[in-house]
Amino acid sequence: MIELSVQEVAQLFESLDPYPFREKDLDKDAEEFIVGWARELPGEHALRIVIHLPHAQSQSLAALETAGGMSRFFAHRAAAVSRDLRELFRVGRMSLAIGVSVLVACVVAAQYAETVIGSAPLGRIVQESLVIMGWVANWRPLEIFLYDWWPLVRRRNLYRRLAAAKVELKPLATAAI
Repeated sequence: MIELSVQEVAQLFESLDPYPFREKDLDKDAEEFIVGWARELPGEHALRIVIHLPHAQSQSLAALETAGGMSRFFAHRAAAVSRDLRELFRVGRMSLAIGVSVLVACVVAAQYAETVIGSAPLGRIVQESLVIMGWVANWRPLEIFLYDWWPLVRRRNLYRRLAAAKVELKPLATAAI
């Protein structure tokens, strides 16, 4: 469960956003708070967001639209990260095609260097340098396909969990005078 306490529902959403309230972006601080807490919670359980606010605010139209607004915001974020992931894989495929082409060209050039220069020390240096250059050309695609996509998938899944989170509004208890 992620708990927030606000004086007005409007504090949760970006005040300069021109869209209707239910379609506004979350305030950056509110987003960081919610996402930060969601990262700390176990991934196997459904999330619940509890917003504590004054009783008068909890009955407002804006409050009633809060759950939908938060869900749409995080669903939009998940979709954006999915697009970033597709773009990363597209770049990875292009980089891999270039890298494999460079590797093949370098191996062929190394074979040619062996026939032209021979196996003298200078020839070996040229051959090994060409093979190393061919493998270095594959560094980035390998990095993309082995490591770079994991953080994006984790972030997308977190946003999906937040989009599916149950949002509850609870009125703050008024202090007795």
